[in-house]
Amino acid sequence: MKQQELMDKAEDVADQILRHSKHVLPHIARLCLISTFIEDGFRMWFQWHEQRDYMSATWGCGAFLATIFVIVNLIGQLGGCIMVLSRQKVQIACGILFGIIALQTVAYSILWDLKFLMRNLALAGGVLLLLAESRAEGKSLFAGLPSMGENNPKQYLQLSGRVLLVLMFLTLLRFEANIIQIVENLIGTALIILVAVGYKTKLSALILVLYLTILNCYFNAWWNIPSYRPMRDFLKYDFFQTLSVIGGLLLVVAYGPGGVSMDEHKKKW
Repeated sequence: MKQQELMDKAEDVADQILRHSKHVLPHIARLCLISTFIEDGFRMWFQWHEQRDYMSATWGCGAFLATIFVIVNLIGQLGGCIMVLSRQKVQIACGILFGIIALQTVAYSILWDLKFLMRNLALAGGVLLLLAESRAEGKSLFAGLPSMGENNPKQYLQLSGRVLLVLMFLTLLRFEANIIQIVENLIGTALIILVAVGYKTKLSALILVLYLTILNCYFNAWWNIPSYRPMRDFLKYDFFQTLSVIGGLLLVVAYGPGGVSMDEHKKKW
């Protein structure tokens, strides 16, 4: 009984936060979500020669194709982000960002690195949620009949986005014989399951946002590393990727889990 009362109070606090931030939260969520694309787009500009030479040496594709790769990444990422922030042709922008994720997954051999592959999939989940937000309500499969919402593609985009988002947290689990670490893993795993199935979704996603933000600032504090050290770029990359997943979770907080979720089905009981 006490646990239920505590849960109800926590949900009330979350609802109050959402009511006071409902006008700015979606904008913050979108900015966080595309932050890794913005950072990587500028990286392509400021590290033009390094990126080109890396691709040329890794794939043996020559300077011309390597330069094309850098240009596509630079224009695709920054252009897509501008479209998202200006709310112009967002679905096309999401398609461009999906293409960039796929291109980089192959180009940087991320397919063979499980941790980075899961992070890229989580990033794709965030873009799916952005796409779901931009979509109009799906139409009925039968022309002329009113839609009951069961065949709404938006709902399945939200479900897929939620499931992929939780992969980011799985990369942060550390299996150590430490009671505190074990408790953290259990609590974190419970939260990501709740988000994935859509139960107490807004509260669970909000707690995950706070938790990931703390972990991100602690483990990926790239600003403390001198600019001449390669570790700075690695931490920066991790920081903005995690920030993008936080943006995806904020979209879940702002708009809810969608129709394919336990929260939605509870309303029908």
